[in-house]
Amino acid sequence: MKKNILILVLVLTMSIGIIGCSNKAKKDSSSQSVKTLTIGVMPDLDSLPFIIAEHNGYFKEEGIQAKIEHFKSASDRDTALQAGKIDGSISDMLSVVFFNDGNFNVKITSKTEGSFKLISGKNSNISKIEQSTGKSIGISKNTIIEYLTDRILEHSNIEVNSPKKVTIPKIPTRLEMLTNGKLDMATLPEPLASTAISDGGKVLSSSDKLGINPGVMLFTKDAVASKPEEIKALYKAYNKAVIFLKKEKPESYIDFVIKEAGFPSTVKNTLTVPNYSLASMPTEKELKEVIDWLKVKKLTTSNYKLKDLSNSSFIK
Repeated sequence: MKKNILILVLVLTMSIGIIGCSNKAKKDSSSQSVKTLTIGVMPDLDSLPFIIAEHNGYFKEEGIQAKIEHFKSASDRDTALQAGKIDGSISDMLSVVFFNDGNFNVKITSKTEGSFKLISGKNSNISKIEQSTGKSIGISKNTIIEYLTDRILEHSNIEVNSPKKVTIPKIPTRLEMLTNGKLDMATLPEPLASTAISDGGKVLSSSDKLGINPGVMLFTKDAVASKPEEIKALYKAYNKAVIFLKKEKPESYIDFVIKEAGFPSTVKNTLTVPNYSLASMPTEKELKEVIDWLKVKKLTTSNYKLKDLSNSSFIK
């Protein structure tokens, strides 16, 4: 009898051990199957929820390994995307059209919520946008920056080429040239726009005033096909960050944001955080306005609809 009980105990112990090993193997296998998701961001407020999500551990909570790569210019970011060094990026509708026209398939997966301002330098003697004719304006050509600059000028009934456009792709360099008086005006994203304002610059107009922002999050066709669960998890982490930003005061996170994003230290006293919303898609109207502008500039002949260039399944 004792012998039978002993055998039963041994069998049960072995079974528990086997189940435990099996569960551990499954867990390890599951852990190993999680793919790293790498996204590119620019020095602007569109990136803030992603920086918060990484710092607060929301990516880990959602079971993904997300890596954020910081870029100073749109061209560097787009080169990295095409080279396969990043899976997706904070970008804009213009880039989405350019990529797909060039047979590099990317999809819009959500809109982003940045803010851009047209600012005059402190020694430019420009106090209103009507004084911009013949003055220099720093932009990055054929990007969201030039698009918004043209929209701002058109809204004020100013011919878009009446100011002298100066192409300066790197945003920090554009800011430096404005503050040093080498440019009369510049279009800058927040929070670098506020840095220029704190140095004596004057806001002439903004994307917020016009209610336009063609900023989007995009992912490559390969990432969409091979990492769908990771992208869904990324957006869950993003939404957690949005909720955090709605509740917390900037002073509780500004120091590490400045460090991670490479913002100037002056941002600490000037940062105005947008009223971020949970991940959502841009509108058909916003895309059409971008395409119309691109056609006028002879940069595309395409007639894309939002459904052609987007995938909303990751935020549902």
